[in-house]
Amino acid sequence: MLRVVSVIRKAEVEAAKVADRVVLDADDRQRRRIVLTGEKGTQALLDLEKPVALRDGDGLLLDNGSIMQIAGQPERLLEIEPSSPRDFVRLAWHLGNRHTDVQIIGGRIRIRYDHVLEDMLRGLGAKVTPLDAPFDPEAGAPQDEHGHAHHHDHGHDHHGHSHG
Repeated sequence: MLRVVSVIRKAEVEAAKVADRVVLDADDRQRRRIVLTGEKGTQALLDLEKPVALRDGDGLLLDNGSIMQIAGQPERLLEIEPSSPRDFVRLAWHLGNRHTDVQIIGGRIRIRYDHVLEDMLRGLGAKVTPLDAPFDPEAGAPQDEHGHAHHHDHGHDHHGHSHG
């Protein structure tokens, strides 16, 4: 089995060296160790010291000199279009308060599909459009030992009230 030697960012991937492509969802692109199987059957072991965030279009340099390109698997998402820069900040705060992974694309925010958040965002005045697209969330979400994002629903707010 081939081994991954290094990660190559999208802008530096040489198309002529791409031997295979592997399609992964956002969770599987946040890994430290995984066996990958490309669309043409190439198998490669990714075994890094620390988890790495692989983005749609990145490449993995294999120990035989070829590249396996990463493709983001389309996922069910919501694209949120705020009505103003102030609204963008307000909506982002509400999403962050709920520990929601977000992807920022220009003046829009993408999140994984969630009907409760969809209703909340519409109630806050956002234009919300369901779509299927690769999801590249912002880095920095807490990770557990299995490389999955930490999610919890216990209905609390993180308001910065001062008691004084």
